[in-house]
Amino acid sequence: MRISWITDDHTPATVHYGTSSEKYEYSVTGTVSSYQHLNYTSGQIHDVTIGPLEPSTKYYYRFAPGSTVYSFKTPPAKFPIKFAISGDLGQTGWTQSTLEHVSKSNYDVFLLPGDLSYADTVQPLWDSFGRLVEPLASRQPWMVTQGNHDSENITANPVTFIAYNARWRMPFEESGSGSNLYYSFEVAGVHVNMLGSYTDFQPGSNQYQWLVSDLKKVDRNKTPWLMVLIHAPWYNSNYDHQGEIQSVGMMESVEGLLYKARVDVVLAGHVHAYERFNHVYNHVADNCGPVHITIGDGGNLHGLASNYTEPQPTISAFREASFGHGQFEVVNASYAKWSWHRNQDDESVQADSVSIINLVSNPACHKLEI
Repeated sequence: MRISWITDDHTPATVHYGTSSEKYEYSVTGTVSSYQHLNYTSGQIHDVTIGPLEPSTKYYYRFAPGSTVYSFKTPPAKFPIKFAISGDLGQTGWTQSTLEHVSKSNYDVFLLPGDLSYADTVQPLWDSFGRLVEPLASRQPWMVTQGNHDSENITANPVTFIAYNARWRMPFEESGSGSNLYYSFEVAGVHVNMLGSYTDFQPGSNQYQWLVSDLKKVDRNKTPWLMVLIHAPWYNSNYDHQGEIQSVGMMESVEGLLYKARVDVVLAGHVHAYERFNHVYNHVADNCGPVHITIGDGGNLHGLASNYTEPQPTISAFREASFGHGQFEVVNASYAKWSWHRNQDDESVQADSVSIINLVSNPACHKLEI
């Protein structure tokens, strides 16, 4: 588990931890860094990776004797496991409502398919976002990928994702990736690919070559479930974000790889609404294609994308412009439950749910050569 925190002053990057709040048997020292964005200088960013850790175990940790005590529970080593998912969070009242509902969902891992803070170059907003999510992110692992609002692309500084890469460091080296913008990890029988919609995805690119290599390594006997997260959705019947190269171009480059690998679910953000598609490949229903889900409705300040194309495409199973979050509970090696919970009237209402059968357990969908 990587633990990251930020201080105004330079303090040791040391985490003391153990399975009792009274005794901290272990300590690990990591790194301290900072970044500059135009005339802004960040606080001191501490990164410490602790472990090895036992699964399904509560650990207590602190940064110095007498300092605040935090705790987290490690994910299980085997099924069942529950993911909570919501993209395009931002920092609004709806964001707070989403986080409150997520906190009550008894999730093991939170997945965020891009657009975190909506700082959009106003760097203190990254700090306020950190304070907003800390009550959850300090207790369960948060795994994220980037969105367009995380890029902070400005003419005066052509380097993108400076704050995102410095503040939200993901385990890309451990998965053989050369970039924090795409990586993979495995947990409790699920392999998760976090892909970058806003870095090169063309055939021959570093991300494409890494993805081919990573998918080939997946042992579906050991990790029968395969999930992918992107920011810009490939399937979308909302008027918002139609025809963008990050959607159309990435789909042309990568969809065939995911189909051959028998990816079970593809989750996206970007469109500020919810939409679930049936199993689909190459724009038509296909029982061996992934279930595509857009969940970019975490609560951002730009509001909801409420205009859908009519009639609803036959491959689109459910769509609604509401804020909320999704829950993906993998029950066993072949069966999972997906549910979407909207934030209407500040109450979490389960508005859509479906059972998903693992593709490699379907004899008609044996894995193809990549």
